[in-house]
Amino acid sequence: MVRHTHTFVEQHTDMLCFGASRQQDEATLICCLQKFSDDQAMEALVPRLSDDDCELVFNMLTEILKKYFSEEEYHRLFLKDTPSPER
Repeated sequence: MVRHTHTFVEQHTDMLCFGASRQQDEATLICCLQKFSDDQAMEALVPRLSDDDCELVFNMLTEILKKYFSEEEYHRLFLKDTPSPER
């Protein structure tokens, strides 16, 4: 069963730019993060990162998750180790 999705970037047709509006900034950020986390991109990038850059990226991501997700959201949305509530 596939647990992770990247459908937004596949369906987004607007231009990617930052600074025009909050709505466009959010769409651009989602697309950039989904492109960044692409398996092929990660396979090429991660081995090239210095230890310091690996730690920097990891710490930044975990701090953002801690800041904006509750414990339940962290497990359900990020770790995907708990079932989603019925809709």
